[in-house]
Amino acid sequence: MCAAMQQVGRTAGLKVQGTRLIGRGDWTVRHLEGLEADLGRIRWPDGTITIDLSAVGRMDTGGAWLLQRLLAALESEQRHVEVQGLSPKAAGLLELVRGTSLQAGKVPYTKQPGLVEDLGRKGIESIGAGVGLLAFVGEMGSAWLRQVLHPRRIRWGAVSDGLVEAGHQALGIVGLLSFLLGIVIAYQGGVQLRQYGASLFVADLVGLSMVRELAPLITAIIVAGRTGSAYTAQIGTMQVTEEVDALRSMGIPPMDLLVLPKLFALIVALPLLTVFADVMGVLGGMVMSGMQLDIAFFTYVERLGVAISVDSFLVGVGKAPVFAVIIATIGCYQGFQVAGSAESVGRRTTTSVVHSILAVIVVDAAFSVAFSRLGI
Repeated sequence: MCAAMQQVGRTAGLKVQGTRLIGRGDWTVRHLEGLEADLGRIRWPDGTITIDLSAVGRMDTGGAWLLQRLLAALESEQRHVEVQGLSPKAAGLLELVRGTSLQAGKVPYTKQPGLVEDLGRKGIESIGAGVGLLAFVGEMGSAWLRQVLHPRRIRWGAVSDGLVEAGHQALGIVGLLSFLLGIVIAYQGGVQLRQYGASLFVADLVGLSMVRELAPLITAIIVAGRTGSAYTAQIGTMQVTEEVDALRSMGIPPMDLLVLPKLFALIVALPLLTVFADVMGVLGGMVMSGMQLDIAFFTYVERLGVAISVDSFLVGVGKAPVFAVIIATIGCYQGFQVAGSAESVGRRTTTSVVHSILAVIVVDAAFSVAFSRLGI
């Protein structure tokens, strides 16, 4: 009974007498419930408000925070507030809390880097990423050489699964886009060639553009966005879940299990997809030529045989293995760069797709210039 009465007597509170607010009890975390209730019922008087805390017993950080909040709320309403009867210890605690509150409310000023500084940082980051990629390529090359010299070490099951994923499952989208691309080229080119009475040469236009340039390029872009991103996401997720570290601890090289099977599968799958894209693109051009220009099927095929040489076909197909190495290398490398969380997986996957497509286009342009200089 006495303990209960003593507890009630210590409960913090505020009582309004005119323009004076009289505090009572212990303003500690344990006894602040009554004070918060009193603050919700107070109707603040006009004029200067005096807060008398001479009857307050103890005050801890919780009570000082509540008092600081009260003072800040009254000052924000342009009210003049005076605090009386505060013990030196409580006054020091209030000043400490007030200083911490003001410091927390300040937004730190961060100097934005200038153009030169920003370019310098990005340059250093790019150099570091390039060095890391070269190291990864070197490690991948040495592992590839070991497996070529010892074919029994090649994981043919994983290579077969990679062929199904990168090749067979991509036939639909590659075939559809190539067919539509052939239709577009035949339609746009046929409109212009008809004006000069050269409609028959639309077969040359569709055949050469698809076989030499567009079929390998569009196939590589599709594979980079579809398969390259899957490589990054798979390896990145294994990095986050520490499965890659588990493989190393078991003595299984991640390069042999996670990278080389994907590389071998893509080197085989991408040329085959390119040939399929050639056929679908030429077929799309043939359909549009027959509908718009009234070119017969046999006439179109005969013209294709004249326009497309073996060299042109090999030029287009020969690019595909190079594109496959680029896509697999960048996709797997970005996967191993994942660290921290699932957010890093998404960021590295996006980077993988962008870098792969950019590298494929740059290399394709270099091939075009080189073949032009060589007269191929």
